[in-house]
Amino acid sequence: MASNLWSEEKFSCPVCLDLLKDPVTIPCGHSYCMGCIKNYWDQTDQTGVYSCPQCRETFTPRPVLRGNTMLVEVVGGFQRKRLYSLPVQSYAGLGDVSCDVCTGRKFKAVNSCLTCLASYCQTHVKPHLEAAAFQRHKLIETTENLEQKICAEHQKVLEVFCRTDQTCICLLCTQDEHKNHDTVSAKKERTERQEKLGETQTQLEMRIQERQKELEELKQAVESLKRSSQREIKQSEKIFTELIRSIEKIRSEVTELIGAKKKAAVNQAEGLMKKLQQEIAELRRRNAEFKQLSDTEDHIHFLQNFESLCGSPETGDLPSITVNPNIYFGFVREAVSQLKEHIEDFCKKKLIKITKTGDEGQIGVLPEKGEHLA
Repeated sequence: MASNLWSEEKFSCPVCLDLLKDPVTIPCGHSYCMGCIKNYWDQTDQTGVYSCPQCRETFTPRPVLRGNTMLVEVVGGFQRKRLYSLPVQSYAGLGDVSCDVCTGRKFKAVNSCLTCLASYCQTHVKPHLEAAAFQRHKLIETTENLEQKICAEHQKVLEVFCRTDQTCICLLCTQDEHKNHDTVSAKKERTERQEKLGETQTQLEMRIQERQKELEELKQAVESLKRSSQREIKQSEKIFTELIRSIEKIRSEVTELIGAKKKAAVNQAEGLMKKLQQEIAELRRRNAEFKQLSDTEDHIHFLQNFESLCGSPETGDLPSITVNPNIYFGFVREAVSQLKEHIEDFCKKKLIKITKTGDEGQIGVLPEKGEHLA
């Protein structure tokens, strides 16, 4: 029965639901953390009416808050119990807040003090839980950059947000230079801004999803482009191979044609050359007979053979032959040159057209058969 009466839950703050910190008791008898009830009443300062969060009893003017000495001792006992029930200390690692008192290798801090602006491990936080001199110190969960959470002017915890100046201030600041400003608790401002942040995050997540979708589509397009380019390279190689074969065939046919023409012309010329050689031989023979007849001193022999030699039929005229290889094969060379120029001009124009395809900032992707790109 006694253990249930003195359980830790009985000494928890109804606002933050944690063990009382700097416990105070208001006129209706209910107890709260000093900071929790201050923040709660700060939200109703404009009305001038202050109420208890539990029983709703109202107070005017705002009650002066004083610490409950008995509750401080009781809560301190629970804090010490928590401390002794903590697990074995561990050394501070990457991302941990280290103890500011430890020397050498530092232990991991378990609490930070907003009064001392320091963090302590389980061992070095004991004075704050046991010694009366530290009872008014405000212990919080471990955090870095403690000096940024303390008012530089009043050395008090920053727990109020001034909307007029858009800055965090302490409670004493609200009574001085920020007295007539629009101020709310840091928690309330955080809640409202958290909602805006959530909306912004939602928009960002939607944008990320859209961009992710575009990225995936672009990846698919690039992969399709790679496959398409490889396929086109193979097809182009095949076409060029066939073109080369056709040109090789034409070259072979032209070579054969030139050879045939050469052979025919040479055969014709050689036939005429043979006839010319035969005629020359016959003419030389007759010339020798004429010379022999002319040189004879026998008049009777000269007269008897003159008619037979001079009256023999003469040989017919041979056709005139002119062999000019440049003129004969010029038409072939001209035709081949024209074919070369035609192919080069055609390829150059097509290559320029292909190069310009896909300009104006677009990626020319030819989807594969059966594929569809959005």
